[in-house]
Amino acid sequence: MNKKLSILAAAAVFALSACTNETPTAQNEAAEAEAAAQEAGAAAADAVDAAGDAAAQSVDAAAAATGEAAAEVGNAVEDATDEARAAANEATADAAAATAEAADATADKAQEIADDAEAAAAEADAEADKY
Repeated sequence: MNKKLSILAAAAVFALSACTNETPTAQNEAAEAEAAAQEAGAAAADAVDAAGDAAAQSVDAAAAATGEAAAEVGNAVEDATDEARAAANEATADAAAATAEAADATADKAQEIADDAEAAAAEADAEADKY
């Protein structure tokens, strides 16, 4: 679009320069046409600058959004890692507690068996003393 405006402005300037206007009205109209062509060229240049600025701002915005998204992903991964570590620590603590409880139960059962064996031995001694 901007290229077309520039070409149109150049064509208008060439067309006007080819004409020899001898009347004051024709010369005035030619000057106005040339000024309008120059304004159109300036507007086209401004439009190109504005488009370039908008593109640069879009790139900056996309980069900022990408950086923010990466930071959010990093935070989510860190949070998930912390949660997994806490769950693993809790599972380890639960397993240690269960092992301790099992060891206590085994020790209690061993003590019961030892007490029963001692009682049986005492009873056997008592029976042996009778004979």
